[in-house]
Amino acid sequence: MSLLCSEPSVAPTSVRAEAKALSASHKAHSVPPPPHPHLPPLTPCSLCSGHTGLLHTLFQSPEEGWQLYTSAQAPDGKCICTAVIPAQSTCSRDGRSRELRQLMEKVQNVSQSMEVLELRTYRDLQYVRSMETLMRSLDARLRAADGSLSAKSFQELKDRMTELLPLSSVLEQYKADTRTIVRLREEVRNLSGSLAAIQEEMGAYGYEDLQQRVMALEARLHACAQKLGCGKLTGVSNPITIRAMGSRFGSWMTDTMAPSADSRVWYMDGYYKGRRVLEFRTLGDFIKGQNFIQHLLPQPWAGTGHVVYNGSLFYNKYQSNVVVKYHFRSRSVLVQRSLPGAGYNNTFPYSWGGFSDMDFMVDESGLWAVYTTNQNAGNIVVSRLDPHTLEVMRSWDTGYPKRSAGEAFMICGVLYVTNSHLAGAKVYFAYFTNTSSYEYTDVPFHNQYSHISMLDYNPRERALYTWNNGHQVLYNVTLFHVISTAGDP
Repeated sequence: MSLLCSEPSVAPTSVRAEAKALSASHKAHSVPPPPHPHLPPLTPCSLCSGHTGLLHTLFQSPEEGWQLYTSAQAPDGKCICTAVIPAQSTCSRDGRSRELRQLMEKVQNVSQSMEVLELRTYRDLQYVRSMETLMRSLDARLRAADGSLSAKSFQELKDRMTELLPLSSVLEQYKADTRTIVRLREEVRNLSGSLAAIQEEMGAYGYEDLQQRVMALEARLHACAQKLGCGKLTGVSNPITIRAMGSRFGSWMTDTMAPSADSRVWYMDGYYKGRRVLEFRTLGDFIKGQNFIQHLLPQPWAGTGHVVYNGSLFYNKYQSNVVVKYHFRSRSVLVQRSLPGAGYNNTFPYSWGGFSDMDFMVDESGLWAVYTTNQNAGNIVVSRLDPHTLEVMRSWDTGYPKRSAGEAFMICGVLYVTNSHLAGAKVYFAYFTNTSSYEYTDVPFHNQYSHISMLDYNPRERALYTWNNGHQVLYNVTLFHVISTAGDP
């Protein structure tokens, strides 16, 4: 049995997983997390049929939670569902959950008010009881006097009456407390109605039950996401503009090998003779243009096909076919090497020019160089590079003319080529290095600013980074997977 998955990728802060699971008649061998005792089992099909959601964008609001944004039932009985999972549990951030928390705070406030009333009432009751004894004593004295009081007796009664004066304020407090109790009773009635409405909207499950269900769902989807490996490109999302900064040409990137907590961004403006690299601490800092340091490269670059891989920048040295590996932490060149036969200095650029003869890329399998030689008659050559020595490990001639390509990127050992850098561009050609074969594709994407001068895939984030006419833009990609589950023959 196989589990078919199609995964729309998403950038830094969330995981997307799309799973096609066999119908109930074909049970998976993997063991799911134990279901909540009061809930039906969380199978992918039950999730598809039971939940819907909105389309998820890259920078989700902190108030957004996990979502299922497509679902379908295939003719062969397979259930297809697409899920968006944030990095952390988001049950507490759901709108209904926020409303429940607000209601619980009101209930707590009412409870505290009732406790204060109870303490104050107990205190006042003790005072009234003591005054009751005094009043009975006064009543007995007045009856015994029978209309005549001596001066001494009158003064004693006057003193006693003075002791009763605080009773008036206590009784006034009783009246105020009575009004407070009426108000609290009305609040409790309103809270009961609100809670009943939320319960009806959320269904028969209690809040804790729903939270357990969300946690179980996240566990299942994260498990699926971890199984998702390489896949075939089937779609590119709408563009997500991160910032408008710099000239018409340039490149920006994150480290494809860095841990998820490292979100540094590198920025290189221009396409030739540049040496200044800006390193921003986080993506948020890059958006705001703050908290950055500057690296001054010892040798200038050519083109925009640079890549940051495992703490080092790989770029083409200006007016040469030399690959340079610059280490950011030591601020030094670790190694440089000529790429045999590679054209340079606008000999074999992409269709937009810009000294884009050599393009470096990183995918799930490592470091790549895309270029052209005279021996290959101007066709694109793909080479695997050793990231430590920069030696060519293996090369493939794709047969696709580089000057006809707008840009290119690698995903899972497959080179994808666009047919233009201008508006109307699409992913037109794919070369599979594992089989040394190619096919023509038709994967459109929206070229919002009409001139792409850098297009690179980041395997850590499953996203395409682009420099589009002075705008730094991201695209999510959808990959189709065929994955065997544990225990498959």
